[in-house]
Amino acid sequence: MTEKEFWLFMQKSYDKGRIPMVSGYVDSEGLEGANKYIGGHALLPADYESIPKVFVMEFGKLLMDRAIAIKTKEVILMILAHHASKEALNALKAYNKNPDEELTIFAELALQECEMWNEE
Repeated sequence: MTEKEFWLFMQKSYDKGRIPMVSGYVDSEGLEGANKYIGGHALLPADYESIPKVFVMEFGKLLMDRAIAIKTKEVILMILAHHASKEALNALKAYNKNPDEELTIFAELALQECEMWNEE
């Protein structure tokens, strides 16, 4: 899957809607990454739970590609964080070993959330 193919997939998913959410955060010094992660939940398509594992694995490959845009990786991280599968969990564990510098906190939070979803 290419980055362009990823965004075509996402557009089709977004055509079905996004998850309803209410969130907010207080601007606090040093919490920019966490605040960005909380706001990133708006990136989740309504059908995120039904994304096939084969696509989840492709998303994981994109995540490891340094040529992929940071915004694309944010969406991927958010999707993987909420996908209750070992494929999502493995991709996040691998990425957290060497994340893009600007996504370090975002990636850590995504992994923690995915671990929570995978405990159930």
